[in-house]
Amino acid sequence: MSTKYIGQPISRVDGRAKVTGQAKYAGEYNVPNLAYGVIVSSAIAKGRITNIDSTKALSLNGVLQVFTHKNAPRTAERDENYWDEVAPPGSPFRPLQNDKVMFSGQPVALVVAESFELAMYAASLVQVEYKIEQHVTDLDQVRNEAYVPRPREGIDPPAKPRGNPESALAGAPVKIEVEYSAPVEHHNPMEPYATTVLWEGDSKLIVYDKTQGSVNNHDYVCNVSGLSSDQVRLLSPYVGGAFGSGLRPQYQLVLAVMAALGLKRSVRVTLRRQQMFTLGHRPRTIQNVALGAATDGKLQALIHQAIAETSQYEDYSEPVVNWSGELYQCDNVKLGHKVVHLDFCTPCDMRAPGAVWGLYAIESAMDELAYKLRMDPLELRLKNYTERDLNNNKPFSSKELRECYRQGAERFGWSKRNPEPRSMRDDGSLIGWGFATGAWDAMHFPASAKAVLSADGKLMVGSATADIGTGTYTIMTQIAAETLGLPIEDVTFKLGDSTLPKAPVEGGSFTAASVGTAVKQVCDKVRGKLFRVAQTLPKSPFANAKLEDITFADGHMMLTSDPGRSVSIQEAMRHGGLSSIEESADAAPDEAKRSQYTLHTHSAIFAEVKVDEDLGTIDVARVVSAIAGGRILNPKTARSQIMGGIVWGIGMALEEESVVDHKFGRFMNHNLAEYHVPVNADVHDIDVIFVEEHDSIVNPLGVKGLGEIGIVGVAAAIGNAIFHATGVRVRDLPITLDKVLAGVAVPKREILAPAA
Repeated sequence: MSTKYIGQPISRVDGRAKVTGQAKYAGEYNVPNLAYGVIVSSAIAKGRITNIDSTKALSLNGVLQVFTHKNAPRTAERDENYWDEVAPPGSPFRPLQNDKVMFSGQPVALVVAESFELAMYAASLVQVEYKIEQHVTDLDQVRNEAYVPRPREGIDPPAKPRGNPESALAGAPVKIEVEYSAPVEHHNPMEPYATTVLWEGDSKLIVYDKTQGSVNNHDYVCNVSGLSSDQVRLLSPYVGGAFGSGLRPQYQLVLAVMAALGLKRSVRVTLRRQQMFTLGHRPRTIQNVALGAATDGKLQALIHQAIAETSQYEDYSEPVVNWSGELYQCDNVKLGHKVVHLDFCTPCDMRAPGAVWGLYAIESAMDELAYKLRMDPLELRLKNYTERDLNNNKPFSSKELRECYRQGAERFGWSKRNPEPRSMRDDGSLIGWGFATGAWDAMHFPASAKAVLSADGKLMVGSATADIGTGTYTIMTQIAAETLGLPIEDVTFKLGDSTLPKAPVEGGSFTAASVGTAVKQVCDKVRGKLFRVAQTLPKSPFANAKLEDITFADGHMMLTSDPGRSVSIQEAMRHGGLSSIEESADAAPDEAKRSQYTLHTHSAIFAEVKVDEDLGTIDVARVVSAIAGGRILNPKTARSQIMGGIVWGIGMALEEESVVDHKFGRFMNHNLAEYHVPVNADVHDIDVIFVEEHDSIVNPLGVKGLGEIGIVGVAAAIGNAIFHATGVRVRDLPITLDKVLAGVAVPKREILAPAA
């Protein structure tokens, strides 16, 4: 008898609710007397509002109010970001608090009406006059003004230089010095940002919000509104994608709360797709990489410098360059990261922040070095392989990257690659094979959980985490069901509720480790109590046993050595006179142990592209990704995470770019028609390999998280494959056909004279 769920490909427990429409999202809660808010966005990138005329809007029957900086309630006065656990240093953006415009699309008014359609029409009647100031949105124009940002909590600054990198580079027999550029990208989850605030009377609010952190946004609402903790309950049971954009509270949340408190009624505010491009984004980043090597490929110098953008009011930064000093053995390393103030809203974390751009640069540079050395790119990585993180002089808690290389290369057929660019062809297309390494942190943060086991053997476990589509509902249910030996259908996991035990925001691939550990611990507490009750049964088979001698399976407790001697969970509870067992647990990482190691997931990505020799069109024919991510809780949901990351990596390499018209300081392709992302026709064979990896240090479950690692390195692998196919090195993402054609001499074709 057994009830094994961890490691099994269990289908999503929330799948039926989602496909049948039972799952409700933040903008779908219909309540009596609901008013609708529509945001008026600024038409300029920088300046002052000199006048707002709401007369025409307010004259319409059914328009309740037009909130502007002149009449909106004041939010908290303090400048520091004490209200948001993931905020960078600086002064947070406060909508409708003054006449200052800091970025194009900034909310300058909120129109509230009895219907959404009326609010939309009324918003079009609000007239705003501005005093325009000169804006700067071009990073290239002001890159010389870059500065070292204030440290951001939770992110290590670049390591101090080691050795003498400049001298080593100058003396290296083989070297490259290159610059890579990556554009702004915007999160585009299918569910737009929305908040529905239910007015409960006496300034009590139930807030349905799209967020990756119900506790974070609950505390934010309380701090900016002055409400006490018990006056606000924030709910977010379902999230239709977020990718990091929901880590911070977005501005529709405070505007909806502001309107509900001001009007004393329920209010919903939903952002339009164009307004989704006025939130945070992945920052444009310019990177300079210099590598020096001996003729045998051994690295002698590594210099990696990055410049990125931030807003005028916060110092946003990412760990872009850190990875270069950790991935490879090199004694002479210099890393640097600076930012430049631009007139955009503050960038924000976007799937694998920092790593996707940093690994794109270093892995592209390593490929360029390999060609200059006339060495296989995989051989170059192995030549410089390191078992220690030389940035911090620590060993890795586990690192099966060599096995990722081996299994990935074998599955892909890397040994059959002709190393010469433009040497592989198929049916009129140039074939290219590329490779890159990926890495991401294996983080673990404090989290809490509660469990209630009822007399009928049903279990409820809860934690105020989120499920943004990653499968949190499912893996937590698996952990709980296996720990207590219950059928999975008898276990319910609750999340997305600020009244549940606290959990960190869901991001950084740390939810499985953090919340999973708390769920395991609270279920272990229930196990212990059940066992002690079972020991008091008359002629208990466990009278002389210890808890570690017991197996929990199929709703029973049994001696591991003699499964026939068992007690059902329901029998034990009846004997103990228990209607339920309730336990709670606060789980924290073992920092004393973890601090002695560097903890990472690793990957090896192999990509094949087909490039039309005449047109320059690029097709990613197949991708093989080998992942070393510790213990895999659910290979089905895990594979989905990696596949999603790979698809996004295809978009990063070939399509995604938020195009700025610097004359207006505005993102111009602010819709899903012109902001290009991969569609079905762009995605072909994707093969995911989970390399076996055991790690007893990273956390009690041995899991590392997989949300980020799937995307890291993919753009570099594709870019490297494009060079192998065409002989053209494009260092400015995305790699579009015009850039390929600009660098390659297209074969001349005979032009036939027109027929007489």
